Amino acid sequence: MADKKKVLFVATVVKTHIMQFHIPYLQMFQEHGWETAVASRNDYENPQDCQIPYCDHYYPVDFERNPMKPGNIAALRELKRIIREGDYDIIHCHTPMGGVLARIAGREARKKGCKMIYTAHGFHFFDGAPLLNWLMYYPVEKHLAHDTDVLITMNREDYDRALAKMPAKEIKYVHGVGVDTKRFATTTVDAKSLRESIGLADDEPMILTVGELIKRKNHEMILRALGGMKDSKWKYVIVGRGVLLDHLKNVAKECGIEDRVIFLGYRRDIPEMLHACDLFVFTSFQEGLPVAIMEAMAAGAPILCTKNRGTADLIEDGVSGAFTQMNAEDLRAKMQNLLAHPDVRASYAKKSLERIGTFDIEVVKKEMELIYFE
Repeated sequence: MADKKKVLFVATVVKTHIMQFHIPYLQMFQEHGWETAVASRNDYENPQDCQIPYCDHYYPVDFERNPMKPGNIAALRELKRIIREGDYDIIHCHTPMGGVLARIAGREARKKGCKMIYTAHGFHFFDGAPLLNWLMYYPVEKHLAHDTDVLITMNREDYDRALAKMPAKEIKYVHGVGVDTKRFATTTVDAKSLRESIGLADDEPMILTVGELIKRKNHEMILRALGGMKDSKWKYVIVGRGVLLDHLKNVAKECGIEDRVIFLGYRRDIPEMLHACDLFVFTSFQEGLPVAIMEAMAAGAPILCTKNRGTADLIEDGVSGAFTQMNAEDLRAKMQNLLAHPDVRASYAKKSLERIGTFDIEVVKKEMELIYFE
């Protein structure tokens, strides 16, 4: 009996990356008879909670997100050992540091026939990115493209740039990591009870955001926009955790709306929250292809968001959602307009549901199956 083929998934962290995006693909490999492995940092609060489905072997590697941290040198040595001893047929790497270190560590393995796949969930260099991003990340990515058999991109801007500038053997475009549209579309919820449980009255529109509390997500702009809407009824609900929690609470207080902003932290009932909301607002500075937007589309939530390379691939302005400019005044005006026009919100939601099928998990799995096993 021939030995099983082997695949290694590499990403910076387990809980907030591997578990969020890659379980269906580990399952796919096992169903094809492959042996699966994951090399990633255990970012669970309780390390014992790190149990990865469809993973035959887990290797904890202490990657640092900051490329300047010396811990990445030790991570590179450990990754080289894992790859050398594992004799993998495919290495699929993700996240900036996971992608950099895996491609360096896997050079000898590629000479022996290992297929190196790197997914760019969103290049750090993009139209409008700071010059420092271009100076730091673009040269590294272009150099490491020589060590890449398949470079996968998730939005059209990255795909076009990769085709023009990146010397990888193959450049592929896939429709994101995939969203389980059936799960979000068929979720049932007692919206009245859910809204009451988090502190909303019957006549208060629920404005919802889902996203990590970090600078890139730009929650502060929403708070400042809402600070000028104190005369109307609404509650703003933020689902997510992050380092800016205390800062955002202070901004809400500064704007005089601290009693109308609800910080819920981490929630497992995102589909229910999306079905219960009146408006989903997402004002990120930049995205690769935002899962939060895809999930809101799949749940039929009307969407107001900033335009960037990721959201531009998902939302058609004035058809399946609305774009706001990157300032609180325009955002405020558009929130007020949409809250006053439920018919427009319903139309956006209907068109979003029609559009999101292209990004369904089953569509993406078929795209990835061709890349993995062709």
